[in-house]
Amino acid sequence: MAANYTVGGPNGGWDTATDLRTWATSQKFLVGDNLIFQYPSSHDVTEVSKPDYDSCQTSNKIQSYTDGNTVIPLSSPGKRYFICGAPGHCTVGMKVEIDALASTSPAPASPSKPPQASLAAPTPQASSKTPPPASPAPETSSPSPEESPKSAPTVSPASPSSSPLGSPPPSPDVPTADSPSTSPPPSGLSQPPQPSSAAKVVFKTIMAMGFSFGIMMLLAF
Repeated sequence: MAANYTVGGPNGGWDTATDLRTWATSQKFLVGDNLIFQYPSSHDVTEVSKPDYDSCQTSNKIQSYTDGNTVIPLSSPGKRYFICGAPGHCTVGMKVEIDALASTSPAPASPSKPPQASLAAPTPQASSKTPPPASPAPETSSPSPEESPKSAPTVSPASPSSSPLGSPPPSPDVPTADSPSTSPPPSGLSQPPQPSSAAKVVFKTIMAMGFSFGIMMLLAF
């Protein structure tokens, strides 16, 4: 906000008795502020350039005021120079240099941000962040002898199909003429050559004839 500065105040004024230089350096003037000069009719307010300010000349004055209560707005940044145009007053110190600075408007207040917790997703419980413990691997143990399955009994090969005509299977020790023995000879033992089927038939015929002949002889006696 604009500030109003009474030149030389509050313990002095626009006169020859006030240390106006010290007063001006103790203030901070901004664009938009107002300078208030209060003085009697024996004084005036004359705005001049920097060279005329240093030499107290009023021949090339910029503006002059004599109303006794002069208000001068500081509308632009930069230095401005004021002296009293009465003869001899400027040379005894009735002059002031004003340096107006550019006003710095306060930055607009940023809207308060909502709490981060309300925007972020709910934080999961610490327990959910911890990976579950790995389940122990199942123990692989070899089965005990009691648990191991017993070996299946060895199945012997099926016996030869029954002989035709429903007769009981021949004894393995007595060869028959109808079906030759198919069981292999025991390993490591040499067997005599087996008779052929025709020899077996002849043998059986001779045996039958001999048996019949013997019976007939027994009956004859």
